[in-house]
Amino acid sequence: MATSTAETDATQTTVDVKCTGHVRTEVGEPTLSYTFEGDRLRDFLDDFFAEYDVEDLLIAETEAEATTDGWATVPDELPGKWAKNPEGEQTRPYARVVVNGTFNEHLDGLDTDLNDGDRVALMYPFIYCC
Repeated sequence: MATSTAETDATQTTVDVKCTGHVRTEVGEPTLSYTFEGDRLRDFLDDFFAEYDVEDLLIAETEAEATTDGWATVPDELPGKWAKNPEGEQTRPYARVVVNGTFNEHLDGLDTDLNDGDRVALMYPFIYCC
């Protein structure tokens, strides 16, 4: 059977995935190597979520799902650079998607380029009270 040009030209990327908290519980492993078709964080997440049912733990569909009441009043002027992903591409409160140690919203969001060997952390920590 002949292989189409699109199939042979498809980019395959392999990243090291670190999972914490509830994501680790659902995935069943703290670390794994993961190969997907594409070269952006969006491609990785789409493929990973199709294999592991953890999207609802990490990604907020609405602004309300991405926000939580804080314990402190937010100052009128925040120091430094504050970036936020567009609605539908934000993480839930306390959840983070990290590429090579940097929150994805401080890179190019879900359009962040990934290369072989990059580290992607999917973090949704356990939260204990009292």
